[in-house]
Amino acid sequence: MSASFLKGLAVALVLVSTNSATTLTRETGAAVGDNQNSKTAGPNGSVLLEDFHLIEKLARFDRERIPERVVHARGAGAHGEFISYSDFSDLSMAAPFQAKGKKTEVFVRFSSVVHSKDSPETLRDPRGFAVKFYTDEGNWDLVGNNLPVFFIRDAMKFPDMVHSLKPDPRTNQQDPNRFFDFFAFHPESTHMLTVLYSDLGTPATYREMDGNGVHAYKFVNKEYNFKYVKFRWLSQQGVRSHTLTDNTRIQGQDFGHMTRDLYQKLDAGIYPSWELQALIMDPSQVNSYSFNPLDATIDWYCDMDGIKCLTLGKMTLNRVPDNFFQFSEQSAFSPAVMVPGIEPSEDRLLQGRLFSYSDTQRYRLGVNYQYFPVNRAKSEINTHNQDGSGNFLHTKTSVNYQPNGYDQTSLSREEGIYSQDSRARNSSVMLKGRTQQEAIRKTDHFLQPGEVYRKMSVNEKANLIKNFAADLGQVKSLEIRAKIVAHAYLSDEDYGRRLAESVNVPLSKVKSVADMVKRQK
Repeated sequence: MSASFLKGLAVALVLVSTNSATTLTRETGAAVGDNQNSKTAGPNGSVLLEDFHLIEKLARFDRERIPERVVHARGAGAHGEFISYSDFSDLSMAAPFQAKGKKTEVFVRFSSVVHSKDSPETLRDPRGFAVKFYTDEGNWDLVGNNLPVFFIRDAMKFPDMVHSLKPDPRTNQQDPNRFFDFFAFHPESTHMLTVLYSDLGTPATYREMDGNGVHAYKFVNKEYNFKYVKFRWLSQQGVRSHTLTDNTRIQGQDFGHMTRDLYQKLDAGIYPSWELQALIMDPSQVNSYSFNPLDATIDWYCDMDGIKCLTLGKMTLNRVPDNFFQFSEQSAFSPAVMVPGIEPSEDRLLQGRLFSYSDTQRYRLGVNYQYFPVNRAKSEINTHNQDGSGNFLHTKTSVNYQPNGYDQTSLSREEGIYSQDSRARNSSVMLKGRTQQEAIRKTDHFLQPGEVYRKMSVNEKANLIKNFAADLGQVKSLEIRAKIVAHAYLSDEDYGRRLAESVNVPLSKVKSVADMVKRQK
């Protein structure tokens, strides 16, 4: 290239930069003079530490990644709205359900549970289905999965379960020998394994799967009377799943087919929707079953005695976030994020998640994560919480404690002078007995897995056996294989026989283990 050409190009670049409508700046707002070349000590000298734009640019780049979620690492979010079908204030004082046609803005994050942030979306895994309602009275996070139950019933076992499902700490490979070893000692996992290894474990798209709150919660009305409730999102697109063959084909073509499908449909103006169903149980019914209905390994059905089903409203997703990281990655959900009218039940797994989910976000995003735009409540926020990394709230009060001498004075409308609202107090229940550390007494591990199996079509049963055997067949220990198959056999004999044949476990061995499991109950 000639010197005159280069000189002309340089002049053109200067003109482009000076005539640009928007000037590139540093994070301090100062204009950037040269974003192409580092400052050096002469033409052949070293780069100078005083090039503060270079230092800031590299330091900021070094910190672009935040810790990956331990679970629900891979996901995609979208904006939308929820519209209530009626006034349900007789059941709950929760803001979204106070009037027919009431609109509440939402943000939804779909995800896989066990696999890493960069994993293929074809892998068999429960799918997270987390909805943040930006209500008039603060945020409500309904945090669940596409499947209606979970593997375990006590939060004490959650770290162990996740460790078994995650890659081997020595080889960094996920290993069925490890997770089936864990599940062999937890017969309550049979229900979840049955639905996970059905085709529901590999949904075709995020749009074409149902969602479930999994846990029982409490609906509390203005008289502080409560009923237990489970939530279910029913896809208005229908439910569609992929088979093992489908996933093998897709995985080689599209690493992120579920995210791509969701965002392409939204950009094209095709807005997916779900109806929110409430399954309601009166507290007087809790002890009328052969199992504890507050157990997260147990599902509720609309045709189950003592259950009333109501369709509360419809959620429609209508917008792709402007920035994936700021919304999908920085969105933070926790079942502890509730509004008046929604309370936790005594579900042992839920009780642990109330702490764990909020705490993991404090670790990932910092203690002020609730003030990020995607997490910030649309209603007014008045709190005495103080300082911490990333605190950019504008506070100007001397009063950051309570009680104080100003609460009942004429100064009570000033910043920092807040009063309690008796409407937001919790409901109460009568307690008796002593503290304990014992397993739930009323269990029926195999009733519902058998019901699920018997409701399946011929093809669905065949796919369940094929999917299940693909992983269980890799387990080297005959004892572990036999124990898992025995749990299936106790759920339904046909289920157990077919699975035993598929993973080479003698039926006599299965029956022997099943007899032993029954004696241990």
